[in-house]
Amino acid sequence: MSNLAAPLRVAALYQFARFADHAALRAPLLALCVEQGIKGTLLLAREGVNGTIAGTEEGIAKVVDHIRALPGCGNLDVKYSAAPAMPFHRMKVRLKREIVTMGQPDLDPLSSVGTYVAPRNWNALISEPDTIVIDTRNDYEVAVGTFAGAIDPQTKSFSDFPAWFRAQREALLGQGKAPKVAMFCTGGIRCEKSTAFLKAEGVEDVYHLKGGILNYLEQVPMEESLWQGECFVFDQRVTIGHGLAQGSYQLCHACRCPISEEDRASPLYEEGVSCPGCHADRSEEQRASYRERHRQEALAMAQGRAHIGALREEG
Repeated sequence: MSNLAAPLRVAALYQFARFADHAALRAPLLALCVEQGIKGTLLLAREGVNGTIAGTEEGIAKVVDHIRALPGCGNLDVKYSAAPAMPFHRMKVRLKREIVTMGQPDLDPLSSVGTYVAPRNWNALISEPDTIVIDTRNDYEVAVGTFAGAIDPQTKSFSDFPAWFRAQREALLGQGKAPKVAMFCTGGIRCEKSTAFLKAEGVEDVYHLKGGILNYLEQVPMEESLWQGECFVFDQRVTIGHGLAQGSYQLCHACRCPISEEDRASPLYEEGVSCPGCHADRSEEQRASYRERHRQEALAMAQGRAHIGALREEG
């Protein structure tokens, strides 16, 4: 059993593959994660694997090796970072229809995808006057940070992206020479699908950031960076910055959105109960329920027990 007192390693990973029987892969993968003391979430679908897990360096290495041995996963894309404490409550391996839900079942990123752009070449691409830059993440993610000049679709979930693009296509691409379209997301997986989607829609000059924002923040020095703000991540760290250092945001446990220091100074903020963004949308009965949940979480923490809370799951 791995010793979780050692420094913790976080691995954000995904791989599009063609699994003949993804359900059969679940039990051995979950057993290995539990054996190694790994926590987090992994999603398995016929189209591949996606997730974020944390544990010791040795334990993470064994799980990554196991996944790389699965059919079509030899080139598994993994982004590593560190965490001062375990960012997950438990280990889950879930069976899904898609490893990132876009609602376009006929898309195959293994057959058609945009051109990968390395982080070191990203600044030059998005600075070109004939390039439009689209942030494919959701509104609560964009709110805490994005690239300078990027278009924000203001989507609530990734499955809203196809309808947004179809509605905005003419305004985005115009009638003349089509511009280059550069897209990015947290770790790269959403852009695998969004670029495949644009290609299926007949857009040819499509690019995406290899390894996503996480790769960019790790490789590009702050003084050369075009990134503004912090990057939302789907674990208890909430946000990270350049060098993948933990950011300044916390999570509102009522609406599950990131909240800044300014938000926490608001009279509408109550820890575990409400924030300025959701206070008006919650009834007093709901806030009373949240207060009791927060009390139970604080009690569990004081007693050294884990109180399981839900986190968003998107990559």
